[in-house]
Amino acid sequence: MTTRLESGSVSILTSAPEVAADVVECVVTVPTFKRPRHLVETLESLAAQETDRSYAIIVVENEAVKREGAAAALPLFERGELAGLVIVAHERGNCAAYNAGWQTALEVFPDFKYLLVMDDDEIASPIWLETMCKAAESFRADIVGGPQIPVFAHPSHERFRSHPVFSPPYEETGRVSALYSSGNLLIGRQVLERMDRPFLDLAFNFMGGGDSDFLSRAAGKGFRLAWCAEAPVHETVPARRVKADWIRKRSLRNGVISTLVEKKKRAGDRLGRIRVFAKSLALLALSPLRGAYRLAATGSFSVAAYPVYVGLGRVLAELGYANEQYREPDKN
Repeated sequence: MTTRLESGSVSILTSAPEVAADVVECVVTVPTFKRPRHLVETLESLAAQETDRSYAIIVVENEAVKREGAAAALPLFERGELAGLVIVAHERGNCAAYNAGWQTALEVFPDFKYLLVMDDDEIASPIWLETMCKAAESFRADIVGGPQIPVFAHPSHERFRSHPVFSPPYEETGRVSALYSSGNLLIGRQVLERMDRPFLDLAFNFMGGGDSDFLSRAAGKGFRLAWCAEAPVHETVPARRVKADWIRKRSLRNGVISTLVEKKKRAGDRLGRIRVFAKSLALLALSPLRGAYRLAATGSFSVAAYPVYVGLGRVLAELGYANEQYREPDKN
């Protein structure tokens, strides 16, 4: 079955016949792009969730030509192993895929309470969904984030576990002032209903950071954020991501995103742009000292270089630099 949604940019390929849309409490969106094998592993982990909550899964295929992810996922839905939808987001890009999944959730499942998000290179534990929901209820949080634990391709890569590009921003469960990633996330329906559309700014479509911007804007609207350390997902890290060049580019990108998100946050401030630039210069100036401290603490030159690259990325953003890593997903 192929059905076109109202937006025109999304096609529904199949809907598991047993889904009762009006009783679904949780919707899990899984964007995918050219990772069919791992996508199946991701979906199998979602099928094994231990919860009494009714949940559905939306697989968002973002490769609209070969659709290898959709082809791999469809049998799981057609056999009734999973409840939910497989859709194609025809507009390419990270943000476009997330937007398609979230909008489809609102259109197809009218009464869901929580939307959860994970990527197609992640594996959830059997208690992941239930633990995230309980954290939202315990902390009365509108949005809950959780750790993405790296699973490296080779044991020798374990030394990168503590690197800032792989380590989670928090260690303890509780209310937090900021979240940064959609790789392991719960969003209350009320957040989606109040946030502007598109949810993720397409300016970040091939760079990444649209999730960080969305979460910053949500916090600015007064939505309550929390962190749940007990609900990790395990993220596969291919060997190319521990190479110095990839880590350098990701660190620079994090600096660029930091500047762009802060600029949007201060858009209504008359001196906002000047303050953001001054902060970027200050962070770059201080970065060698911060790097020296990290080197003394960890003995890792890669970890020590991180604040330098982030500071440089913040300043380069003022000059129009944008590292769009998602333009070449095979190298990301």
